[in-house]
Amino acid sequence: MSVELQHPMKAEATPEEVARGRFVSAMRSLILNDLAGDMRAAYDRRAAPAFRKEHGRDPATSREAHQALRGDPAFNIYSAMRVQAQKMVWASVAESVEREADRLSAEAAKVADQDGSLTLDPGLDVPKNVHAIDVHLMPGSYTRGADSLEAGAVYDRGLAVFSMGLMGANLDDIGLSMSQYVKQRFPDFAPRRILDTGCMIGHNTLPWKQAYPEADVVAIDAAPGPLTYGSARAKMQGQAVEFRQMCADDLAFEDASFDIVWSSMFLHELSKKQRAKCFEEAYRVLKPGGLVIHMELPPNAQMGAFDGFYLDWDSYYNNEPYYKGYRDEVPRDLCARAGFAEDDFFEFVVPSIGIYGEQAVADAASGDRAEGVGQETTGRLAEGVMWYGFGAWKR
Repeated sequence: MSVELQHPMKAEATPEEVARGRFVSAMRSLILNDLAGDMRAAYDRRAAPAFRKEHGRDPATSREAHQALRGDPAFNIYSAMRVQAQKMVWASVAESVEREADRLSAEAAKVADQDGSLTLDPGLDVPKNVHAIDVHLMPGSYTRGADSLEAGAVYDRGLAVFSMGLMGANLDDIGLSMSQYVKQRFPDFAPRRILDTGCMIGHNTLPWKQAYPEADVVAIDAAPGPLTYGSARAKMQGQAVEFRQMCADDLAFEDASFDIVWSSMFLHELSKKQRAKCFEEAYRVLKPGGLVIHMELPPNAQMGAFDGFYLDWDSYYNNEPYYKGYRDEVPRDLCARAGFAEDDFFEFVVPSIGIYGEQAVADAASGDRAEGVGQETTGRLAEGVMWYGFGAWKR
């Protein structure tokens, strides 16, 4: 079920639009739970045995599982419905954003002088992966509406429909779960300056300000519109955050100037070259004793062939060309190549704080921290979702 966002900086929907969003969310829930289950059963009963008969072994990789399933009726139905539902997500919110554009601009102007800042860079060469393709099949992608509120407003309401209530009332469940995990696992760590790279509308930025209210929090993104929207969104929630237009692989910050460099669901939207540079830049701007930490999709190396393919599906059919390339990489190696010591690397799984509660996060922080990386619920936006994360300390 989709959620109605609980902050004032949102496009108001008519009852008909609310019903439309709920219908799309319910359809996505059917696809990602029931139809996904049917596809798994088809893989076990038909696709994998056929592959085994031809090759003398089971599919060993995500790519081979995909190869085995292509053409199976369950795969075709699942894929066709999921693509159409994805398009319906954005269509279900576009009219309300267009209708509410002037009101949203007026509301944003009212909070312009509140704590927090917004700095756009008109001279920034926005990367092609941000503006040249409709990422997630979102028309116009992150730069629709230029530096207006449009892209941020569409993304905010669209993600509420897309996530079926699993990302929290303000789409901040990832940030809440991860920041509380870090705070409880490292109780003596007291960051004073935190950087969120690839922040989009700042929905997973604000929880870090809530977890460490004395810290200065800076959020960057290459797309101007989402920053404009995100700045107003943060101010309307009483959170003072500095939003700046900037690329994560070319940070305009001094060496050793942050205690935490963080991102959520960002690395898989970068090319391999950009991703490597992001890690190098994170290492450079971290203070000694600082922490780089990322919430992302779990790596293919730690998943079975079918579950790896299930997550890689987006790379083929959801306009996310770098998705599989990222998941084929090894997080420990990404950190090590940037300069982090291998012994200072760690990975973990956090239960969704909205689904499982604060105690489950506390238990995860004190328990077997890598348990469940490859389980079906890790990284999958479906019932019982768990979030995968990894990080490293700079010594």
